[in-house]
Amino acid sequence: MDSTIEVQGRQLKLSNLEKVLYPATGFTKQQVIDYYVRIAPAMVPHLAGRPLTRKRYPNGVDEEFFYEKNAPQHRPDWVKTAPIWSGRNRRTIHYILADDLATLVWLANLAAIELHPSLALAEDVTSPTMMVFDLDPGPPANIVQCCQVGLWLREIFEHFGLQSFPKTSGSKGLQIYVPLNTPTNYESTKTFSHALAQLLEHEHPDTVVSDMKKQLRTGKVFVDWSQNDEHKTTIGVYSLRAREHPTASTPVTWEEVERALKKKDTNLLVFEAKQVVARFEKTGDLFAPVLELKQRLPDIKGVAATAAAAPAISIAAQAEDEAESTQHRSAKETAKRTRTAKRKV
Repeated sequence: MDSTIEVQGRQLKLSNLEKVLYPATGFTKQQVIDYYVRIAPAMVPHLAGRPLTRKRYPNGVDEEFFYEKNAPQHRPDWVKTAPIWSGRNRRTIHYILADDLATLVWLANLAAIELHPSLALAEDVTSPTMMVFDLDPGPPANIVQCCQVGLWLREIFEHFGLQSFPKTSGSKGLQIYVPLNTPTNYESTKTFSHALAQLLEHEHPDTVVSDMKKQLRTGKVFVDWSQNDEHKTTIGVYSLRAREHPTASTPVTWEEVERALKKKDTNLLVFEAKQVVARFEKTGDLFAPVLELKQRLPDIKGVAATAAAAPAISIAAQAEDEAESTQHRSAKETAKRTRTAKRKV
């Protein structure tokens, strides 16, 4: 079944609308498109102006998929792109900018189920507008343990005077975003996030791991600080996920995180497409502050003197300035581990 529709004055031909993209539930391409149309008022502002990596599933979530960064040649002439030089690929990649509803519908028709925007805007790809912590549970750990780690992170952020915002990954984990929207770079956000991940691991070794090695993650929550990188992307807020059911990465409140931890109920933080739309219609975009809230990463060196009251500052200071000497042997060992981790990244 094909159909031609008009979206914001653009003519779009939609194809194979009856194709089932989620076999376990019978969720079709038409339903995927409908979801993205309904959630667009919340989602498009978070995609606009950002280089977009797409994860396409032309034959459904149970079949082969592929990542797509470069804009396809057959795109409509009104689809905006941003040329960005890739040192790794030694060529210019023309990323799609999903700046409007018509582009979002066009992408959904291509079975671009998962949308992964950059943490930076295309106009300055070296300057992230936010910092992200991807909390990934290693079975038998699950999102409940992620809630606990997320709340520990929130406490640290509050010490620095930073607000943070949680969302589900739409898969099995939780993600914590710290909006910045002030001049910074990936070296700063990556250094800071790595230091905090190491701090959590130091304070909660039975629960948290900051090392990427998968064999270390069993029963623990991996605090993935490495997402704060120009060459990486994180699943976009409101994006569908290629899971058995059409779940989506959903903004949640800290109260919901606390409730899920208290009740130890993983289902409290699982939302499918219909629920996500209903939540947005009821509460608005819970992630809206991430777009505009201006915050600065703390001046690590400037506040290091208060380390006795705030261990996080001490460890972050060591990560920020590897050459800085300390009087304590334990601090030297922490700095050594930080240097080793940086060389591996």
